[in-house]
Amino acid sequence: MNALYLGAGIAFLVTMALALARAFVGPTVFDRILAVNMFGTKAVLLVALIAFFSGREDLLDIALLYSLLNFIGVVAALRLVERGRFFASTDNTDPDEEHKQP
Repeated sequence: MNALYLGAGIAFLVTMALALARAFVGPTVFDRILAVNMFGTKAVLLVALIAFFSGREDLLDIALLYSLLNFIGVVAALRLVERGRFFASTDNTDPDEEHKQP
């Protein structure tokens, strides 16, 4: 049974390495964001595997917190790429107004 956990851990590490390679090489910013999201998801799985293997349930709380931070970070990065800013500007102009047809 330990060999199964070891194999799963190695598979997660290989997948994380491939995700990092994709984050550095990705042709578009969306590929890079997707690769960072995949890296974060695999990191959560690795922490959960370590928690299960070591018998420390408190690591599952850390994995859950990291998954939430990963999700919020990806949403914030996508919003920054889409709009070019994180927060609403102080002026009342609509940023999508220039794209509307008359």
